[in-house]
Amino acid sequence: MQNIKYPDCMDQFIAHCKNSGLKITPQRCAVYSELIQSKNHPTADEMYQLVRKKFPNISYDTVNRTLLTFAEIGLVDVIKTKEGPRHFDAILDNHHHFHCVDCGRIIDFYSEEYDNLGIPNQIQDNFTVFTKRVVLNGLCKQCRKKKKSS
Repeated sequence: MQNIKYPDCMDQFIAHCKNSGLKITPQRCAVYSELIQSKNHPTADEMYQLVRKKFPNISYDTVNRTLLTFAEIGLVDVIKTKEGPRHFDAILDNHHHFHCVDCGRIIDFYSEEYDNLGIPNQIQDNFTVFTKRVVLNGLCKQCRKKKKSS
């Protein structure tokens, strides 16, 4: 997990935006600030609900477009699940995800074994791989307990 302090994250955010030619606005700063402080992998709607507390006039569309712009310039990752909305992840360190197919939670985990998975030859020969991330789908502990008790 990233061990970067909040002011350092914001300094890196500002530098990354400048290097990418992206104007630094209070709204963009607020979206990124909320995202890096998030303990989960929020959706655009969840981010909108958080940011509008500070910027009541901000629109959902602005928050969503901002998150997608951040993904385009490499500030965040987009996590797509089979069903449901996109989730956003500001942790760019090498890590993997467990996705609960019942409640929808996405949980980070670290595995050196998964980090070291080889790239199949047919992929290596035809593509350039930038990152590897394993996503495991199943039931989280809480949902597993619920299923057992019902």
